[in-house]
Amino acid sequence: MKNLLDYLAAGDSLDQFLDDFPTVKREQAVAALELARDLLTAGAHPAR
Repeated sequence: MKNLLDYLAAGDSLDQFLDDFPTVKREQAVAALELARDLLTAGAHPAR
């Protein structure tokens, strides 16, 4: 997931990442981004 986030942070597109990492499927990359979003959201809004 770090490589994907590094690509996006550098301004590269998801398509560029997928071109450079052909063994990663789009669905896997999207799932990783959704997981990162969920983890960040959970950390930003602690349960009460």
